[in-house]
Amino acid sequence: MKTIRVLAVVSLLAGAACGISPTDVQDRGNAPTVKIPPPSKTIYLIRDGKLTLEPADVEDDTVDSLLGALFGASRQPLLDGRDTALRGFTYLRTKNSVNPPQRDEIQLPRTSTLTVYIRGEGTLTRIGVAQIVCTAQQDAAFEQVKIIRDNPNRPPKVEGRYTCGELK
Repeated sequence: MKTIRVLAVVSLLAGAACGISPTDVQDRGNAPTVKIPPPSKTIYLIRDGKLTLEPADVEDDTVDSLLGALFGASRQPLLDGRDTALRGFTYLRTKNSVNPPQRDEIQLPRTSTLTVYIRGEGTLTRIGVAQIVCTAQQDAAFEQVKIIRDNPNRPPKVEGRYTCGELK
């Protein structure tokens, strides 16, 4: 019993000894906020017949956003000697195998291949392929980029599997 009294007295003294008097909540204004601009990334365009990295404002830092910006540039007039070999082609979507699906309790192998689906008529030149592959491989997670042309009323056509190093 004596121990309980001693603890009660000590806790009362400790509570009173902090020196801070309690106050009500006070509203002092709005919380500080920051507006973060979209990440500025780079895409591969053509200058003097060679690949060149050019800045591109994108929605986010995903490969889909980069490829959207790359193909978006092909629908605009480019200045300062820049050009693209992707005019007439449209970016559809990507599919990656970095996190492969699981089937029947077995994890399929991880191949680190990004498959890029495009649509368009005409010839996809080597430098056009390089624009797609090198832009996509800025994300180091992908060892290879596979390009598939997916035009309506035709079966999909595999354009090939590439790495940026073999195309530069």
